[in-house]
Amino acid sequence: MTNIYKEKQGEIEELLEELVNIDSGSYYKQGVDAVGNVLKQEFENIGMSVTVHPLEDRGDILQIQHPNAKKPDILLSGHMDTVFPEGTVKMRPFKIKGEYAYGPGVFDMKGSLVMLLYAMRALIQEGHPVVERIVIILNTDEEIGSIDSRSLIETFASQATSVLVIEPSSVPGIINSRKGGGKFFLDIHGKSAHAGAEPEKGCSAIEEAAHKILHLHKLSDNPGINVNVGLISGGTSINTIAPTSVAAIDLRFEANELGVFAEQEIRKICLHPVLEGITLNLRGKITRPAWVAPQNNGRLEQTFIQSGKKMGLTLPLLYSGGGSDGNFTGSMGVPTIDGLGPSGGDAHQETEYLYLPSIHTKGQLFINGLKELAVTKELIGGLQ
Repeated sequence: MTNIYKEKQGEIEELLEELVNIDSGSYYKQGVDAVGNVLKQEFENIGMSVTVHPLEDRGDILQIQHPNAKKPDILLSGHMDTVFPEGTVKMRPFKIKGEYAYGPGVFDMKGSLVMLLYAMRALIQEGHPVVERIVIILNTDEEIGSIDSRSLIETFASQATSVLVIEPSSVPGIINSRKGGGKFFLDIHGKSAHAGAEPEKGCSAIEEAAHKILHLHKLSDNPGINVNVGLISGGTSINTIAPTSVAAIDLRFEANELGVFAEQEIRKICLHPVLEGITLNLRGKITRPAWVAPQNNGRLEQTFIQSGKKMGLTLPLLYSGGGSDGNFTGSMGVPTIDGLGPSGGDAHQETEYLYLPSIHTKGQLFINGLKELAVTKELIGGLQ
């Protein structure tokens, strides 16, 4: 069988450019739905059936499977949203320089979406029976915790014998465990006053935020816990005591008991104001459980490791500090592997890049691994 990624390289790069040049930040429903519409058409063109799960405030989720799939037991998981707001594409659209592609979301994870499409196209063209055992869920809120899509992912995972997550990876290997995470938002209300004429009549919400940030960041001194206030906003003008402020808090933890402890400490810190006249309100919660490498993952991991060896690839097992939808399925005890998308780096940054040849390499690995999974019914059953 010919390598579809080499044979269709021009098409692949054209589709990648089309997807990257659509702003699709998690909060920009119109853009995420535009990406979904392109992918819906592409998957239908190769003979897949696409069910749209509508969401009011986020992009609509796509469920994709072969028309003959009755009880698919291999879940493929990916996402269509990025972290970049509307207008980013206009400032830095897709470009190729040598063997690298650049643009918002090119690495995380529009390259993975293209890789997935052509993997399914190759398997369908070959007539391989594994396509009838696959269900694909492409969600639209992964970058903000998969709040709206989690239940759908977990529903399909509960019926699956294996889950393959097509998140990209900056280093070669297979991810089989990840930190858990949570997102919190602290609303701070004070009182405005003229900063020069009557400062004593005001109460600064920004000053209160400064106290809270210092205490929150100290939680990272606890082993296995990382807390970061990544966004801060507030105030009305430079010469006004700030009446309001909002602090966005990111929590990561290596074990679920550490997550429980950290959330309790965050709530304690955010319960009592330092300054008189301040009121506080904390929103948010833990959004992803920690995914600890389970004992029943071995056969799934080895299937892809051995497929990689046949291609001359060494694939070590990796632990990631970042979260993904693999946290949900892995923590459910369903055999899950992650990081199967193409290679690149600088995710969520202006310098984000994708190594184009890795679409070919990781895509062929993905195809070979799926085919190996379906060699015998006993192998799939043994993954439970």
